[in-house]
Amino acid sequence: MPKNEFKIAKRLYFSQEGEERHSRPAIRVALAGIIVGVMVMILTICIVVGFKHTVTEKVAGFGAHIQLVSFDNNNTYDLQPIFVPDSLLQRLQSFEHVAKAAPFITKPGMLKTDSAFHGIVLKGTDYWGFFGRNIIDGGIPNGPNQVVISKSVAQELDLQVGDAVNSYFVDETDIRARRYTVSGIYDTGFGQFDDLFVITTLRDAKRLQGWEINTFSGVEILMDDIRYIDETADAVYFATVNKLDENGYNAYYVQTLKEQNPAIFAWLDLLDMNVIVIIVLMLLVAGFNIVSGLIILILDGVQLIGTLKALGADNRFVRRVFLGQAALLIGKGMLYGNAIGFILAAIEYKFHLVPLDATTYYVSYVPIAFPWGWLLLLNVLTLVVSLLILLLPSMIITKISPAKVMHFE
Repeated sequence: MPKNEFKIAKRLYFSQEGEERHSRPAIRVALAGIIVGVMVMILTICIVVGFKHTVTEKVAGFGAHIQLVSFDNNNTYDLQPIFVPDSLLQRLQSFEHVAKAAPFITKPGMLKTDSAFHGIVLKGTDYWGFFGRNIIDGGIPNGPNQVVISKSVAQELDLQVGDAVNSYFVDETDIRARRYTVSGIYDTGFGQFDDLFVITTLRDAKRLQGWEINTFSGVEILMDDIRYIDETADAVYFATVNKLDENGYNAYYVQTLKEQNPAIFAWLDLLDMNVIVIIVLMLLVAGFNIVSGLIILILDGVQLIGTLKALGADNRFVRRVFLGQAALLIGKGMLYGNAIGFILAAIEYKFHLVPLDATTYYVSYVPIAFPWGWLLLLNVLTLVVSLLILLLPSMIITKISPAKVMHFE
């Protein structure tokens, strides 16, 4: 906007003492609409991105971003064993964006106490990053026949750290019994998996299965950037396709966490559509308030419009003056909306004040993330759309005749 028009717009918007001139209720309503719209859009993006990051992190914690398993995978946790030589592990670890490639073993079974029993999946691993961060009592196993159980399983079976629990695992020909000691209790808030997984060392799980060295249920591949999951999965596929294990079978099959948990990620994809709908609605609401505010500004300034035109100002000049006033109103609303939105998001991020049902939402509180790139883009989009919306109502100025205004006055 040219310098002169903006000077006039600022002068109209602020008095000489620095106080706002516009105090009419309609202007305040318009300002409030902008504030609420921006605040809601910021909170929506922070919450939805927080949901996606938190749920994805928890799903990956239980099953990794990519799994290399048996080609005869029957989509259960009782996986057929595969032979994974050290050279293959090193190759997987060397791929770009792979943070960790760790073998694992899973075996469905049951925990039983004197008063209750619970179906579980025993998972053997030597990578304790995710579960180690979520242990709330005790610690990771530091000896043979020790397990880490979830808080929900501990409550159901009335177990504490140091207690012993019997376990039973069914094979094709017999039932294997083991007596484990609880070394730790974890709680991820992800009830669907917390109720299922009991964690032990890779050595204990291999001893339970009776498998030889370098034989596992599969390999978990954790990413340092989930955006590259598909291309990394392709790289793992081409590194293992047509590779034969020691028995001469084409043993390897690659699956991503989205393929393992389609229902969860379909739900997360629906959240993206919700974000789009909310942003469009808020832009429409804010746009309506902005348009009404501009019309009021124009009606309040009819005498000024007539005077400027009488002094030789053309319609474009006058429109820029009032668009400048509206831009200041939009800027103030966006500033307050951003401030309130970020403050509320920061409070929830720090204190987790809003509870959720973990069985429905996979998390016990509203998670928050701050995707700064998306938030910056949101503000730019809001400003541009708002100014574009104002172009049409500003055409009212071209219909105002200086002669009629002067005659009316």
